[in-house]
Amino acid sequence: MTRQDDQPPPPTISDHGMIGDLRTAALVATDGSIDWFCPGRFDAPSVFARILDTDEGGSWDLRPVDGDVRAHQFYFPDSNILNTRFLTDEGMVEVHDFMPLLKSGDEDHRQRLVRRVQCVRGDIRLQMRLAARPDYARERPRLTEVEGGVLIESSSLRLGFSTTVEVHVDGDDVMADLHLSEGDRVLLVLEVLDAEDAFEPETGTDADELFDATNRFWQAWIGQSSYTGRWRETVNRSALTLKMLCHEPSGGIVASVTTSLPEEIGGGRNWDYRYVWIRDAGFSLYALLRLGFLEEAAAFIRWLSERLGQQDQDSTEELGPLRVLYDLDGNIPSHEEELDHLSGYAGSKPVRVGNAAAGQLQLDIYGDLIDSIYLYNKYGPGISYDAWKDLRRLVDWLLDHWDAKDAGMWESRDEPRQHTTSRLMEWVALERAVRVARQRGLPGDITKWSRVRDEIYANVMEECWDDDLQSFVQATGSDTVDAGLLLMPQVKFVAPQDPRFLSTLKVIEERLVTDTLVFRYDVEAVSDGVSGGEGTFSLCSFWYVEALTRVGRIAEARLALEKMMTYANHLGLFAEQIGLNGEQLGNFPQAFTHLALISAAHNLDRELG
Repeated sequence: MTRQDDQPPPPTISDHGMIGDLRTAALVATDGSIDWFCPGRFDAPSVFARILDTDEGGSWDLRPVDGDVRAHQFYFPDSNILNTRFLTDEGMVEVHDFMPLLKSGDEDHRQRLVRRVQCVRGDIRLQMRLAARPDYARERPRLTEVEGGVLIESSSLRLGFSTTVEVHVDGDDVMADLHLSEGDRVLLVLEVLDAEDAFEPETGTDADELFDATNRFWQAWIGQSSYTGRWRETVNRSALTLKMLCHEPSGGIVASVTTSLPEEIGGGRNWDYRYVWIRDAGFSLYALLRLGFLEEAAAFIRWLSERLGQQDQDSTEELGPLRVLYDLDGNIPSHEEELDHLSGYAGSKPVRVGNAAAGQLQLDIYGDLIDSIYLYNKYGPGISYDAWKDLRRLVDWLLDHWDAKDAGMWESRDEPRQHTTSRLMEWVALERAVRVARQRGLPGDITKWSRVRDEIYANVMEECWDDDLQSFVQATGSDTVDAGLLLMPQVKFVAPQDPRFLSTLKVIEERLVTDTLVFRYDVEAVSDGVSGGEGTFSLCSFWYVEALTRVGRIAEARLALEKMMTYANHLGLFAEQIGLNGEQLGNFPQAFTHLALISAAHNLDRELG
């Protein structure tokens, strides 16, 4: 379906909401189109990818067809059920989109996209078009009309489409014209089927039961949150978003649900984030623990324990016993592939699946991981003895390799360097390991760990400090700064009022901060092996809020936090970055951004009293 010149432009990244079932997720645009959906699990091939190719990616469209249409989108209170309301001169209609969740750990879970359409006032005509394009639009489906719906099949996928209205097959698409009057309801359901599943179409009587059960699930979950501060609604929305990024069957937490949404329109910084990054998941665990969600923390620790247990199988002397990222099953992604047949978001190529960062050495991940275990030990029941033995092997490897050059926390694809933030988080790894051993009385060579920890501390203070600049720098021998340095007081490496940190903060403000938005580093001054520019990193902007809070600049921190919250989309969701004109860029929604928001709000609330 090629867009005509008189049609509105396609939705932007921020024009979307997310629904999910703790296994995968879908993005629903304000124009009523489901633009992204990977059936089965987060990292599966897409069946709808309009967000990456307006014409060929596939989508599930549902929108009024007469006159001017205005749309409003919101979540039902304390829920992840999305309401898209269309207002026209003829009347008003609502579309309730959700993926049913009946209970936690449901062994009989059925993966379904449910669209409940109801006319609120007047008479409205809508057009529905379901254009399934399996395997990132590399396959075309076979469509078979059956009583109550359509069976959609390809070599890699089976879907059952149920409907309470008449539909017809038009080539590769399923079409329907809906004419609704006040009080009318229509149910549309797309179910993911296994090869042996019989397709049993849903009936209209199922809709209210599914809606109510799913709404109760989300409201009961967020009701466990311990946060009662000034930004409760915003923090709760971030928590609900993080929960949707949790993969319940495995316990893994994905960094985002999308791939290849660009960091700059037309640029090449387009990556696949549908994996479990040790760094991102560790910070996510911190945020969930601060809000009292121990069940999610325990599930991730179980996932993590399995990774620690298989380290002998995956480890190499060069890359170490732990990898940067894993798939949901704990496997290391084998390759990174470019999908040349997709045009990319707003023409931004390439579209990538897989992520070559899995083959990088990033030494900071050991601190992220062991800090999360320390926090789980502090706020939860603590790790098992077997997991502790596996963790000690990580520590032993780090003792011998801490001074290696690596790709750093920003995954540079240029020559490895001795990154300051890697040293910082290595110090965290050893410092937290010592703490856990002492708190729990667990066995470990605390004397040796402490000695190497102190060597790393001295290295940062002497080799990563520039006397002329009066600042810590991005890497040994460099004269540039990095927003990751904002973490220094947060991880207890330096006191917030340490003159070295205060002067570093001043240089970061001069070089990387624009108003309250923060770049992760200066891409023009630093070679990172990738062409093109990028926006400000929202994660770093929230780190800046927290740094201001910790150094006592409370009024500035509060203003910076309030300003950052205005960059969220209409639903309170954040992508990875913010562009020059305030648009959201990068994969969406981004776990790192939402967890940093939670941390910044929590700490600022505590200081405000």
